Amino acid sequence: MSRICKDGFDKECIKEQREVYGIAYTQNILSGRWKYLILWFLKSKERRYSEIKAFLWDISQGSLTKQLRELEDDGLINRKVYPEVPPRVEYSLTSKGKEFIPIIDLMEKVGKKFGEQVD
Repeated sequence: MSRICKDGFDKECIKEQREVYGIAYTQNILSGRWKYLILWFLKSKERRYSEIKAFLWDISQGSLTKQLRELEDDGLINRKVYPEVPPRVEYSLTSKGKEFIPIIDLMEKVGKKFGEQVD
């Protein structure tokens, strides 16, 4: 399979590897340590940056900003800036982002089934 670059897959790769392209595309979109958790956290309602940061307490500000930008660039989340002082920024899922939630939910289900039991 052809290598994925920052702009995605080249057209020849898509044509030649059609049977695995969907899996590779999804993996490419969700690549990043925190993206799954960000999407899961946004599935129920819009969240402010500070709420996401508090939820992912171990993430650096730079990493969180990078992951949010990538999710926004890929069309999975919306970023809304309110013209206030100080500025308020809220993130929410797009319709495309909502399409990924069943994948996240299935990951949660499988993880609970096969992961370590927490009592």
